[in-house]
Formats: sequence, C-alpha cells, structure tokens
Amino acid sequence: MSRKALLVIDMLNDFLEPSGALYCGDESRKIIPAVKDLLEKYRQSDAAIIFLMDSHKPDDKEFEMFAPHCVTGTPGADFIPEIKTNEGDYLVPKTRFSAFYETDLDNILKQEDISEVHISGVCTSICVMETVADLRNRDYPVVVHEKAVADFDPESHAFALKRMQNILGARIKP
Repeated sequence: MSRKALLVIDMLNDFLEPSGALYCGDESRKIIPAVKDLLEKYRQSDAAIIFLMDSHKPDDKEFEMFAPHCVTGTPGADFIPEIKTNEGDYLVPKTRFSAFYETDLDNILKQEDISEVHISGVCTSICVMETVADLRNRDYPVVVHEKAVADFDPESHAFALKRMQNILGARIKP
C-alpha cells in the first residue's frame, strides 16, 4: 500500500532562532504554526514523517560559502523548541542542500512505499528547491506547502516556488 510522506526540512535553531548563525529572518518564523499543523495532520493520516537536518563538521567546505552553521552537536543544529519529533519519525542528517546527498532518504522513501511527498521547511530557494529537484528526478509527485516554506530572501522565495511549479512540476499548495 503506497502512502504519503511529509518532509520537514531544516527547522533548526541556526535558521529559525534570531540568535542563529544563518537566521532566515522574522518572516521565516511565521511558517512555524503551518509546519506544526502539517505534522499533526500527517501523523493522523499515517504518513511517514521525515525530518531533514543540516549537520556539519566544523571544517565543512560549505562554510567557504556560508557562515558556520548547524555544526553537529551544537545547539544551532537542534530543532527549534516549537517542533517536536515523535517515536517512529525519521531523523535524517544531511551535509548538503539536497536531502538525498549521501543520506538514506531514497531508501526510506522506497521502504515506506511512498507515492507522494509533501514539503515544508527552509530555505525555499536552497535546501527545499534542491530536494524537490531530486525528488522529481526520481519521479515522485511533490506538493510544496506554500505557507510552510520560507526563505531569507523574498525574491528568491518567489522564484523558487515558480521554478518548482513550472520547471520541476511540483504542485504548490496555498
């Protein structure tokens, strides 16, 4: 029996807390209630819940482009207090923008017989869009929940939503 999955991408202190190393801005915090609502809804529907978390070594090459963030074992790499994981949820650490790069995400989706993937989290123009691209390259139907994704740059956010819909074939759900 096929089922849905909800991906919750990078709802971490370094991105969503004002003191975070790569704070996405006050607008990004507005998605927290929508992400919490999606978690409740999809848990009740027996969807697979998959949390994706940036998790870097202190000398990660990504820090040549971005300030050090989400270093494994630091408070910045922890989930924001408003987001709670449950037993049975998948926790998938990642080191790159796409949640597929050197992770078990592909195996999890196959193991859970996932037929459609729903997306929430940050940043729309980086980790969200790169993960959606890799989902579509694997032929998964994708639904991006517009009220549950955010970016530090409003123009990049709008472009990413448009690209995911028009080029990648994702459905954007208001």
